[in-house]
Amino acid sequence: MEFIVSDLIEPRTLRGFRDFLPEVMLVRERLMETARGVFRSYGFSPIDTPALEYAEILTGKGGDESDKQLFRFKDSGDRDVAMRFDLTVPLARFAAQHSSALGMPFKRYHIAPVWRGENTQRGRYREFIQCDFDTIGTESNAADIETLLVIHDLLIALGFERFTIRVNHRLILNGVLDALGLKDKSVGVLRTIDKLPKIGEAAVLAELVEKIGATAEQATQILFTVGPKTDLDSLASTFAGNESVMQGVGRLRQLFSAAQTAGIPRDRIELDVSIARGLDYYTGTIYETFLTDLPSIGSICSGGRYDNLAGLFTKEKLPGVGASLGLDRLIAAMEELKLLGASATGAPVLMTQFDTERLGDYLRVARLLRAAGIGTEVFPDAKKLGKQLQYADRKGFQIALIAGSDEFAKGVWQIKVLQDGSTSTIAEADLVGTLRSLLSAAG
Repeated sequence: MEFIVSDLIEPRTLRGFRDFLPEVMLVRERLMETARGVFRSYGFSPIDTPALEYAEILTGKGGDESDKQLFRFKDSGDRDVAMRFDLTVPLARFAAQHSSALGMPFKRYHIAPVWRGENTQRGRYREFIQCDFDTIGTESNAADIETLLVIHDLLIALGFERFTIRVNHRLILNGVLDALGLKDKSVGVLRTIDKLPKIGEAAVLAELVEKIGATAEQATQILFTVGPKTDLDSLASTFAGNESVMQGVGRLRQLFSAAQTAGIPRDRIELDVSIARGLDYYTGTIYETFLTDLPSIGSICSGGRYDNLAGLFTKEKLPGVGASLGLDRLIAAMEELKLLGASATGAPVLMTQFDTERLGDYLRVARLLRAAGIGTEVFPDAKKLGKQLQYADRKGFQIALIAGSDEFAKGVWQIKVLQDGSTSTIAEADLVGTLRSLLSAAG
């Protein structure tokens, strides 16, 4: 059957969804592999959950805004289902369903896609990968402190040195609002405070009064309290009789002290009382991480403590704390900071092909290199060397191997380092050692 031009379907993607070309996908996979290594080093184990959940599992857990962003529909069995909007709510369902088999405390990591029907913007998409780690089954502040350490070590492992982990505590915010007579408006107030970096003080002040119902005096006091000049000592002095504030201050003091003792540089941790985290389920320590060289991209690793979320699914108390690395936002930041490599291949070595009669030898040597841990691609056609080297440059290979009938007769290979164009000729027996040395020097 022949198709005419009008039969062709325009190749396109939905708004907020993306294809990933090899050069970006290779970076994504490398970042995920790095994250897995850090998570496992702390004793976290992998799990997975379905992309689809019963809608009742997901609705009402992250707030009205999260409910509006759900991809929700009736399936073929007329069941009300929705696609997960994060990995924390499914974890609460998972822990409640399998708690007897898991044992507590339970430390898990989960790297998987989530979906939110929100407005797209720089670094934010409707389908994106989250890299989560959580500790379930303990209220100990040690788990909160370890969460901070994991965030720190994760950013270091990913190659970042200049970043700040901003921390706050929901007990402090709750106590402040209670003292100001705004306890019954806490959800709206916290969501509005969370907009400070986006819309500024004046707009937040107006929204607190006009939309949330706070008085001008209350709104002004809130902004003063969450301002940059507030520290733990001033909070403890101002709200000395407030049990909630004092408990939050105490837990954060222990966090700062333990992190310093553990060797975390003090300038990488910062108290920020304005951090509220918009999701309703947070109850304790909260974290947001910003890149010093690109703060405008937003938080690239966020999370907090949630002690009541699993209570919707079980009478067993299953408090939790954890954080999530925003992988796609991080990649968007790396693109802006020119930190992404140009490689579009998973192998560093390209074996060129000259003589089709020696295809078996090309494949044999390539297998020897792979067995030694050196990724090697064999070019499929015996084209002119210039064409094959152009391919190598375009794909980002580091080294090209060259051998024709003369080299095979002598048992040698030519090695071409593509970055500087240098060449050398070595015996086949020395190929593995030489390549390892060259690739190690190239980083």
